Amino acid sequence: MGSTAPVLNTTLAPPDIARRRLGEIALEVTAGRIIPYLGPGLLDLSPAPPVPSTPVALAMALHERVPVGSRLRGNMWGTAQFIEQRRHRKSLVAFLADIFATPVVPGALHEWLARLQIPLIVDTWYDGAAARAFREAGRTDFVEVQGVTRALETRDIWTKTYDAQGHETSPAAADQSKTIIYEPHGSIAPAQNFLVADSDYVEVLTEIDIQSPIPDVVKSRRKGRGFLFIGCRFDDQMLRTYARQIMKRSGGPSYIVLDFAPTRMEERFLAELGIEPFALNLADAVDALTQA
Repeated sequence: MGSTAPVLNTTLAPPDIARRRLGEIALEVTAGRIIPYLGPGLLDLSPAPPVPSTPVALAMALHERVPVGSRLRGNMWGTAQFIEQRRHRKSLVAFLADIFATPVVPGALHEWLARLQIPLIVDTWYDGAAARAFREAGRTDFVEVQGVTRALETRDIWTKTYDAQGHETSPAAADQSKTIIYEPHGSIAPAQNFLVADSDYVEVLTEIDIQSPIPDVVKSRRKGRGFLFIGCRFDDQMLRTYARQIMKRSGGPSYIVLDFAPTRMEERFLAELGIEPFALNLADAVDALTQA
């Protein structure tokens, strides 16, 4: 008899209970027991975000610069790969740098996190708002660990580490830092590191099951801890794969702010990993967290 796929609990807490539970989870975040996992949806809390807030929107912004066929249109990874092949990697990076050139003003959640002495934050978009919030708060005890494309490297590396001033530093510096901001797909700042094209992920996906691309400091700091996913979608296999591997061997429990109707694959993913959903719009969720 075949195994039955886990089923997501669709009996969600009413908004008032969800807010109260998020207030309790905020205390766990503050204590360093729950790791914030930030997605691009947080940009939509701004009335007019200056940069794309979804992979589809970024794909269309790239399409405006180099038109792609209908089969690729809306596919960020495929569009970026097309541009890299037709116009060279430097052109792709230049387009991305232009798209993300306007600095994103950190939101209330970023500012709240910058006040906390917590071990790890995962920031999965390219805008760099979380790190900017730390710098604006005067924090000097954090580092950014960013995924980098191996296409431009002569060294056998998966990530680069940057100090609070934005200078590249040794991976060992991360061990001594109060807070790690892990940006697995890179960031506009400080060095325009972008994992975005299909080819960027070939080696990553080959080795991610054995955890080679995951920094040692992340592996260490996730132990015994859970995650809070906010502003995140998992409607693409790439996004699910990364989240699954970043969570691997963590302690749980984990939660997600579900401000969208999940796809069938998202429901299965959340159920498989035991991620508890809270149905609440992002603005209310951020308020519940930051005012706890």
